[in-house]
Amino acid sequence: MKFFDTFLLNTILLFFPLFIYLIYVAYQKMVNKKNMDSIFVVALILSMVLMLAYGNLKNNYYMTILLNIPLLLAYLKDKKLLALVLSIIVSVYLIIIFRINIVIIIFEYLSYFLLYVISSRRGIVSGDIINNFTIVKSGILSFIVFAFLSPKVNLWINVVNIILSISTFYLITIICYKLFQKTEDIVTLNDTIKELEKEKTIRNSLFKITHEVKNPIAVCKGYLDMIDLNNKKKIDKYIPIIKSEINRSLLLLDDYLDFSRVRIEKDIIDIVMLIEDTLRSMGVLLKEKNINTNFQIIEEEVYMMADYNRLKQVLINIIKNSMEAKIDEQELTISVETILTKNNIRIIIKDDGIGMTKEELNKLGEAFYTTKANGTGIGVNLSKEIIEKHKGTLTYESKKYGGTSVTIDLPIDPELNYD
Repeated sequence: MKFFDTFLLNTILLFFPLFIYLIYVAYQKMVNKKNMDSIFVVALILSMVLMLAYGNLKNNYYMTILLNIPLLLAYLKDKKLLALVLSIIVSVYLIIIFRINIVIIIFEYLSYFLLYVISSRRGIVSGDIINNFTIVKSGILSFIVFAFLSPKVNLWINVVNIILSISTFYLITIICYKLFQKTEDIVTLNDTIKELEKEKTIRNSLFKITHEVKNPIAVCKGYLDMIDLNNKKKIDKYIPIIKSEINRSLLLLDDYLDFSRVRIEKDIIDIVMLIEDTLRSMGVLLKEKNINTNFQIIEEEVYMMADYNRLKQVLINIIKNSMEAKIDEQELTISVETILTKNNIRIIIKDDGIGMTKEELNKLGEAFYTTKANGTGIGVNLSKEIIEKHKGTLTYESKKYGGTSVTIDLPIDPELNYD
């Protein structure tokens, strides 16, 4: 077999198990260090076994230099025991097949081990370890070629063969090492992404807490600002509302203690009564801010299986966003309309405020995206999640300086509404 064919075959046999390892590690996002180490050991041993079994090394001593690449990679990865096993395999092969003096072989592989130990203690970088190994291999190879294998061959032929062998060894080692570095970068990136996902989940939960607790607290503050201790009528009217909002805050805090997804506890509720209750809670604040209202709510009772507090949470969030859409000193009008069909109730909340551009509308609902200076970007996302858990839909239509329309479609059970 020609030199080039032998070189190509052995290169393929060397790289094939290593590529399997690299691909596995690169695409397994959940791979752990123990599994990585085990597969790495198998890959290096398999590379060496394949070259020994199918690489046709018996006819070309120069090609045996490739056997030292798995050994060097083992040292670079701090696998001392693996390096020892590979050293023994190569040593036995060279002694049996090429009848290399055992003293020279022991000296060579002991030198590699000593270089590794010295480099580890001094903290020498991997590139320097590769250079030192290459220098030692160059000296040993030159001595064996000139003293034992080809003493009578033309000097320059031996020199050219040695230079080609050493260059090949160095180049392939560098390629392998760079590939391993890239793989480790990918593993580090995957680990970082997992940590960011965990952090994002926690941040998401924390934002949900702060955002949703802030709404009832804001309602309480609004009523407390307007309360008059000398006016018993206002006290009797506002205190129940404040208590209700405080209870809702406590419920929200209980829900998010475990940083889990939103829990829905369904029961039979009158959705129309829920809407009226929400509008009544927000009514005084709307009046205080001089916001015009237009409510067209159906007067009949509509029952459905739903979470009363969660749906109220959604309605308050939407109305609060509409209140904050006011353009400077211009008047703002918020309208709420309900449309009932046999299997569905539609709630439409509109305002004629600042509105949103097409780009802003497309991003609406993404976690942490907000158009408000002090917003968290989580309200719409949370509202959609609650509505979806009720098997409904939440859609937005908006135009810059043309207001915003929010439509909530919720399924109702006809059997609950039979007379």
